[in-house]
Amino acid sequence: MTEQTPSAVSYVATLKSLLDQVATQAEGPVQDAAQLLADAVRAGGVIQAFGTGHSEALSMELSGRAGGLVATNRLLLSDLVLRGGEPAEILTNGALERESGLARRIYELNSPHAADAFVIASNSGVNGSIVEMAQTVKENGHPLIAITSVGGSKSLVSRHPSGQRLTDLADVVLDNGAPFGDSVLDLPGDGAVCAVSSITAALLAQMVTAEVVRRLLADGTPPIYMSANVPGGDEHNRTLEDRYDGRIRRTTQPASASSE
Repeated sequence: MTEQTPSAVSYVATLKSLLDQVATQAEGPVQDAAQLLADAVRAGGVIQAFGTGHSEALSMELSGRAGGLVATNRLLLSDLVLRGGEPAEILTNGALERESGLARRIYELNSPHAADAFVIASNSGVNGSIVEMAQTVKENGHPLIAITSVGGSKSLVSRHPSGQRLTDLADVVLDNGAPFGDSVLDLPGDGAVCAVSSITAALLAQMVTAEVVRRLLADGTPPIYMSANVPGGDEHNRTLEDRYDGRIRRTTQPASASSE
């Protein structure tokens, strides 16, 4: 962390350096991750993204976003309520992501296909739901890419009974470069301010997306989302989402429903 007084300027300066550091993975693990995901899409699979807490933003970065692949789906803690019959009050449990015993149900509720590949994001990489999801993914034979703070995770004890971390289970690990505790600007005395993991994870997600698409271009035009705010965007997206109906969270109604 920097010793500068917290300010917009000091944050941007620190972040620029960190983004440069994260970007060095473009020629290594980013390529490995992209190959696994491109192979999955070519085989008829979809990319399943999972994250809890602020790492849920990573699943939104990969799934249902303009300029991203249509063959993507988000797995959410809220699936336990929306699909699993749990009371809504369960989501008010601020420690829900730390618990074991839930991720396996979320996996089952989404009914992944054998060809699907997974991206799991967790800055700490040690919470019970994250480790359990990673274990479930590997038990079912899926490729797994992790986006995490490698250094931060090593400084923590796993909250899963197995003692494993996300990094222990992934086929490819992408390091978001966040320091222990995530925030990068020291406060006078103790503590720090201004987290970075959401920004650096988003950079990694878009780097991987670019490389997946580069590979898929060899087969023709990949199914890419258009912004719903662009004329014709809804129609474009609906046609592509129909290919994966029942397997992804749609941004449009199915063609059959929209014509009723």
